[in-house]
Amino acid sequence: MRQSVRWRRISWLGALALSALALWTTPLAQPAWAQIRIVSPADPRPEEVTEVLNRAHDFETQLRWGEAINLYEEALKEHPADRELSTRHDLAKIHYDLGRRYHDSSFLKALGSLPTRDAMAIYAEVLLKIQSHYVAEPNWRELVSRGMQDLRVATAEDAFVRQNFQRQLSANELQNGLARVDVMLQGRIIRTRQDAEAAANAAAQLAQQTLRLPIAATMFEFTAAAAGSLDEYSSYLTADQLNEVYSQIEGNFVGLGIELKAADGALQIVKVITGSPAEKAGIRGGDRIIAVDGRSTNSMNTDEAADMLQGPEGSVCRVTVVHPGTQARNIAVRRAHVDVPSVDEVQIIDREYGVGYLKLTCFQKTTSRDLDTALNKLHRDGMRSLVIDLRGNPGGLLTASVEVADKFINDGVIVSTRGRSTAEDFNYTAHSADTWRVPLVLLIDGDSASASEIFAGAVRDHRRGTLVGQRSYGKGSVQGIFPLNVAGAGIRLTTAKFYSPSGAAISRVGVSPDVAVQKAAKPVAGDNGVAAFVPADDKSSDSVLAAGLQAARRNIAKR
Repeated sequence: MRQSVRWRRISWLGALALSALALWTTPLAQPAWAQIRIVSPADPRPEEVTEVLNRAHDFETQLRWGEAINLYEEALKEHPADRELSTRHDLAKIHYDLGRRYHDSSFLKALGSLPTRDAMAIYAEVLLKIQSHYVAEPNWRELVSRGMQDLRVATAEDAFVRQNFQRQLSANELQNGLARVDVMLQGRIIRTRQDAEAAANAAAQLAQQTLRLPIAATMFEFTAAAAGSLDEYSSYLTADQLNEVYSQIEGNFVGLGIELKAADGALQIVKVITGSPAEKAGIRGGDRIIAVDGRSTNSMNTDEAADMLQGPEGSVCRVTVVHPGTQARNIAVRRAHVDVPSVDEVQIIDREYGVGYLKLTCFQKTTSRDLDTALNKLHRDGMRSLVIDLRGNPGGLLTASVEVADKFINDGVIVSTRGRSTAEDFNYTAHSADTWRVPLVLLIDGDSASASEIFAGAVRDHRRGTLVGQRSYGKGSVQGIFPLNVAGAGIRLTTAKFYSPSGAAISRVGVSPDVAVQKAAKPVAGDNGVAAFVPADDKSSDSVLAAGLQAARRNIAKR
């Protein structure tokens, strides 16, 4: 949902398809890992990693789990072998996912009404989906161990405790009860899916006896853990989250029509969707939301703030926003149906050379049709070369990316997928008889991911255009969305890896540009003296676009 905060989009990079061929992130006691290890002078850890760990710790103590996850993910790109970064990222993700579930009305409804039999059935169904579709052979003991870890984290969270415990347990009661469950699990043989199912059921029953914890609460933690422990893209989806995924695929939702990122206790507006309720109300890119319905964003974590912006169609959300250099203003926005354009900012940016420009924001069901409309408009306006901006594009439907690439590539493989099941092995080839021969430039950055990388990789390998910018994100995997039979929920599973036409893996590697341009920060002074955010659609001082324009001009000169 484009109303979600920016780090949420990055954590979930890529929207997802309805089939299995798809693409698209207050504790009762301070957790032990929150105590930062003092780095000795002999410690080989780079200074920037230590700085990330310390900054993320500050976010964690404020329960700003999403912002901590952002820091870890960026650091892990450069230091993938750092175990502390990886462990802390994993723990932050558990906290973040649990917080989302316990602020989700559809999840709370299921938790409160689901019979024990159905709670156990949903875990069994998730394990069966994993066995049948996951890209790698699962380690069933690890899945159960992660369930126990999730349960430990949950019992230290206020939201979980308030919802599930009839009375507050002492620290000794809690630890002794959890220890009994843990010892029981460690003594079991867990080699198969059936072993894992039986172990989780036994854990839930023992937790009920020792902690008076409802069986459904334990089973949901083991269910979420089973999916979330597989990789960074697989996850359990509540009914509301599943509907949000479907909205992303269709390219529409109910909301304000803004794209956000968390920033210094506020919600920074990255972009306002054209024609959205937010745009009509006068909200613009670069604004900071400092209060929602009278509550300061400083007094809540960013999960709560983002969730407060959501609501039913026709309801009113009151936000207090401030733009750099201006006074704060109160705005009432009526939530409405918003159509998300996957093709935006269609224009001729250089009349003399006939350079067309468009931005691909995502790959959804309407992208192919929307792109045809944009290309025909630019052709009528005198386009002789084309710049396609993929920066910040988190991905989308695999089929949509293939359709887009097919408009520019005459023949050959566009992308190949390979999975554990041979049903996931497929070569997608170009077959369009009428392709656009216009010289092509693609702009990419570290947030160009998934379906964006399929398009960019195909253009690079077929030497069909010039890539300008920074190395892309490196999400080379395919996810499938599988609805479950219980609670209206679903599961997102990685089913395959994808490879560019040359056979190059994209996962954790990305696509490198032909023309590398360092990403330039463009801070401007805010009203509090702190550097303020510059919206993504501000093209002034855009060094990547300038380099792309130069490449397009050279293409014209060569012809």
